[in-house]
Amino acid sequence: MTMSQPLTDEERLTLKTGAFGAVFLVSNADPGMFAMLRESFAASGAMAGASGPVKEALTTGPLPRLPRDSALEVEAVVLPALGRAVEILRAKSPGDVAAYRSLVLAAADQVARAHRGVTPAEAEVIDRIRGALAEPA
Repeated sequence: MTMSQPLTDEERLTLKTGAFGAVFLVSNADPGMFAMLRESFAASGAMAGASGPVKEALTTGPLPRLPRDSALEVEAVVLPALGRAVEILRAKSPGDVAAYRSLVLAAADQVARAHRGVTPAEAEVIDRIRGALAEPA
């Protein structure tokens, strides 16, 4: 799909913050060192399926900086970034909105399933991610 305008550095960082942050939220919902290793492989496998502007956003530029103090602070950054990412894509590359949503949800699901299946805490985080990616009513 051809974009009406290229993504700015800030817009690419917003897409990356949403996608990587969603994976981080799911991974931290049921923490553990061994789980984290398996989950990071699962996330990278899902992210490898990106294409077009979504792939460009996820593979270029700096890594997002997420708060380190609490999961609530991370969520307060990531969930709005997911919503903003959908808005950015809707405005600049509408055909990529569904691909971004699918990629983020697939990565979150694969991370949750990577170690002992999806826990209730992980399922709850995925539901919040899904809500943040939803079209406004």
